[in-house]
Amino acid sequence: MKPIEQKIDTAEVKNASTQTTNNTAKQSTTRGLKRWIFITLGCLCVGLGALGVFVPGLPCTPLLLLSSWLFYKSSLSMQQWLLDSHLGVYIREYERRGGMTLRQRLWALGLMATMVTLSCVCFISSATVRIIVAIAGAIGCVVVGFIVPSAK
Repeated sequence: MKPIEQKIDTAEVKNASTQTTNNTAKQSTTRGLKRWIFITLGCLCVGLGALGVFVPGLPCTPLLLLSSWLFYKSSLSMQQWLLDSHLGVYIREYERRGGMTLRQRLWALGLMATMVTLSCVCFISSATVRIIVAIAGAIGCVVVGFIVPSAK
């Protein structure tokens, strides 16, 4: 009697494994070269997002959200790795709240304005580069101020 039960259990395990593999394949739809491009861009966004933790003005959370989406489309294991890492805290908090709190938004805007101003006044001598940095800072402030959703 036991060998029959073992055969049934083995068959059930194989069937469940096949279903899990099929579900994973359905979720991660990107294949071939596009998949590797998404993985590469996702890794680049993770690196820039990690740098954004320490460099004021470099947006951490939007870059990590983008990398999470890129990994979702290309590699679910990479997405899970990102969510389980220390950087995953930013993504989970953003998703839990549904956006940025007013305090986070004001803090981000203040830091961006401060760093852009300091860079343009103290560190950049070229007028062209100053204009580019000022425009990039203004775009960042508009995005954080008006496009990034507010927390619920």
